[in-house]
Amino acid sequence: MIMWGIICGAVLGWLLPGSGYGDFGIILGGGLGLLAGLGLQHAIRAEISAANEKLRLQMLELLNSRVGQGEKVADSKSASSRQAAAIELASSFAAPPAAAVAAQPDVAARPQTEPAASAPPAARRVSPPSEPNAADLAFAAAKNWLVGGNTIVRIGLVILFIGLSFLASYAAAAGLFPVELRLAAVAVAGIVLLAVGFGKRQAKPAFALALQGGGVAVIYLTVFAAFRRFDLIAPLPAFGLMIVVCALSCALALLQNSRGLAVAAFAGGFAVPLLISTGSNNSVGLFSYYTVLNLAILFIAYKRSWRVLNIVGFVATFGVATLWGVLKYQPAQYLSSQLFLAAFVLIYVTAAILYARNTPTRLGNTVDSTLMFGTALIGFGLQAGLVRQFKFGAAFSALGFAALYLILAALLMRRGQKNYRLMIESMIAIGLGFVTLAVPLALDMRWTSAVWALEGAGAFWVGMRQARWMPRGFGLALQVVAAGAFLAAIDDNISAWPLANPMFMGAMFIALPAFAIAWWLRAALPHSDSRWAREYVKVEALLCQPLYLYGFLFWCLALILEICRSLPASETGLAAVPVFDTGTRQLLAMLALVASAWLSLLLGRKSNWAVAAWPSRFTLLPLALGFIVQELSGYRILYNPAWAIWLMALGLHYWMLYKNDSQVQGNIAVLKLNRAAHAGSVWLLTLLLADCLWFWIGRADLWQTSWASVVLLVSAIAVLLGLSVWAGKANRSALLSGFKWPLNTHAVAYYWYAALPLTALVFFGALLIALFSSGHTAPLPYLPLLNPTDLTLALALGALLFWRRAIVAAQPMPAGAAWVARKQTLLALAGLAFIVLNTVWLRTVHHFFGVRWDASALFDSFVVQTGYAILWTLLALSLMLLAHRRVQRALWLSGAALLGLVVIKLLLVDLSNVGGAERIVTFIAVGVLMLVVGYFAPLPPKAVAADASTVKEA
Repeated sequence: MIMWGIICGAVLGWLLPGSGYGDFGIILGGGLGLLAGLGLQHAIRAEISAANEKLRLQMLELLNSRVGQGEKVADSKSASSRQAAAIELASSFAAPPAAAVAAQPDVAARPQTEPAASAPPAARRVSPPSEPNAADLAFAAAKNWLVGGNTIVRIGLVILFIGLSFLASYAAAAGLFPVELRLAAVAVAGIVLLAVGFGKRQAKPAFALALQGGGVAVIYLTVFAAFRRFDLIAPLPAFGLMIVVCALSCALALLQNSRGLAVAAFAGGFAVPLLISTGSNNSVGLFSYYTVLNLAILFIAYKRSWRVLNIVGFVATFGVATLWGVLKYQPAQYLSSQLFLAAFVLIYVTAAILYARNTPTRLGNTVDSTLMFGTALIGFGLQAGLVRQFKFGAAFSALGFAALYLILAALLMRRGQKNYRLMIESMIAIGLGFVTLAVPLALDMRWTSAVWALEGAGAFWVGMRQARWMPRGFGLALQVVAAGAFLAAIDDNISAWPLANPMFMGAMFIALPAFAIAWWLRAALPHSDSRWAREYVKVEALLCQPLYLYGFLFWCLALILEICRSLPASETGLAAVPVFDTGTRQLLAMLALVASAWLSLLLGRKSNWAVAAWPSRFTLLPLALGFIVQELSGYRILYNPAWAIWLMALGLHYWMLYKNDSQVQGNIAVLKLNRAAHAGSVWLLTLLLADCLWFWIGRADLWQTSWASVVLLVSAIAVLLGLSVWAGKANRSALLSGFKWPLNTHAVAYYWYAALPLTALVFFGALLIALFSSGHTAPLPYLPLLNPTDLTLALALGALLFWRRAIVAAQPMPAGAAWVARKQTLLALAGLAFIVLNTVWLRTVHHFFGVRWDASALFDSFVVQTGYAILWTLLALSLMLLAHRRVQRALWLSGAALLGLVVIKLLLVDLSNVGGAERIVTFIAVGVLMLVVGYFAPLPPKAVAADASTVKEA
């Protein structure tokens, strides 16, 4: 019901006039049909369930009444059991309808499976002593089809097929009937042939199979003509119909076990585009159609070992492809042609494997030499023709074919080396042949070095298997020579091929053998125990870790060379065009190094290989280097795609930090290295935050204002506050186990080691900003205390105090942190606060009184001096009032000292302003404030102060 809903909905969606959805109408109609089918199925099942439930209740009531009206039974247990049986009987009527429906196919399937079971076993296949070539096979197949049964019927089908084709062409040229009617008539003829043949499959099998083959071919002709010749069917529906026809032909051939039907159907299918070709050179349509046919052949090869069908598809596909490539191919069609060729090669290599699987013999599975070697030779020949426009196209193609066959050989060895021995040996021979062919095709020092490295790895492997030290030493020497040859040949990487270019592949082919040799050297290798061998083994035992790092460096070099690749000039005289701009190249190189360390860590954790985890402990270095290079080039991290690259790099970096911390480490040096990585990561994040702020400064064009001068300080303040709040919670070692990573292992690294340099940066940065920043806030107006400079300075003081409190409360206090709790630290912070308050007044005078932002001009201003006198007096008053309230004599004396400084300034500086109003205001204000101090905050007595201090200590 659901399937019929989908089909009907898809057909309606396709045929609906004026829908405006085009090909999407099929999908939309199918989806609506699916929903309609599901709803109808649910409604029907609900009705059936309700009816069954009603019937069950009626039966239960009837049976209960009969039990109550029956004779009395002496045994009550018998009556109860009888009633329970009645209930069970009634419940059986309520069985879910789906169960009943699901049970029916089993019953219906029995009579169909019995005849199949009674069929005589198939005769054993005897492999021929020798295999004919492809031309002989094709001629023999055509001859057997024509004269191997009802010859007259088969000749008639051929003539009818050709006649229908001519009739369609003539009717189309003459315009006798509408195109739709003509195609419908041809399609009906094909369907009639198919239906009649299927109906006669038991009475006259040979005749029926011939009719079915002709019918399938006619339907192919109709669909392809409607799609390509007359544009009556859109590509997607035509493709779907072809798939349906292929599936139908496959099903008919498999159902009737008819090799002839399959050959006839596919022969007609492959002939359709040749018969109705218009010379439009539509290669995509042609080879898409051939791909569908070949996939159908592959499906049949999975079920049956019909070699003749494989040969028909092979000859037709590669024959047409070769003719088209010679006569019609244009360089603009390279991409589509490359994809189709790869698909055809994979299909027929897979068909060869399936044929071997389905054709076992006493000596092993049979190998179809035509498909095995023919696909390799013809496929590579066509591939070489496609890539002749590229410098190293043939060499890379040879390597690609080699990789395909060698990988397949390795997979088959894992599945069953004994049965597939001949096929495995054939694939290895083909793969090694392509590898050998690739070297002379390249003719480049970089490739030569790669071959030397691979050859060195092979020599080392042979020496390892044979316990001989000389081949192993020769292999190691070849690694060094290969590296020198490659480094000497390094040049600008100009290639249109991503990854498949000499620079990347050359460096990678040096890295991979180094990894392999390092892996083999994890344990001591056997040797001949000669004097030379014993001396060599001593050196060899030290090479595992250096060889891995050597391979890792070349791996990273390969990625960097690929990132720096340039595209060749499109016109003569123009320079090569880099694939990525300068800033993106720098960041991608950074990401490549971090990602390589991540992959290395995965390898190390999976294989328990300690050296593989080493690069992951130093990922902070490429991150820091990437940031420095980025800053020098003026490339911000919020640019596209820099932000995404940084997110990925930082994510991998912190993932590696977590994995390295999760491993139990007994090495103190490693623990210190991990701690340094955490602290350094905090500093890097501080710089990255500052870079983000600089990005917005640039966007707002505020480089000449105070907004730009406080960026780095704001970033440091934000990170310091974050560390104080977040990591400061974990300042007690007894509570560390209750925190998650990274605080449970590196809390001290965050709130002490990472925060200490930030503290110095905030302190001295605030001092410099206070002294040198004029507080220019354009385009906004200047507001005292509410401008970027003053707000940043206030945040800096708060962050320093917050951090100090977290350190003082730490239990135990970090090593070397005793100075944080001393009074001198508070005095330094108080001095910074005093300077900040004084500079707030300077900036106010500069903006509101027009005094030039210059040290001499500010000092000579009587407005500045008047303000200082009043400000200092207010500060002294505040200190003395606070000291009086807390009975702290020392604090009161500090305020008194500041008040004395005000008096001295009045006499030496302010008194010189003869006739100035500022002097009057200064003296009056200071005098009044001193009176207030004397009245409200007299000096606390020594005894009281001593008692208060005693109480405080207690």
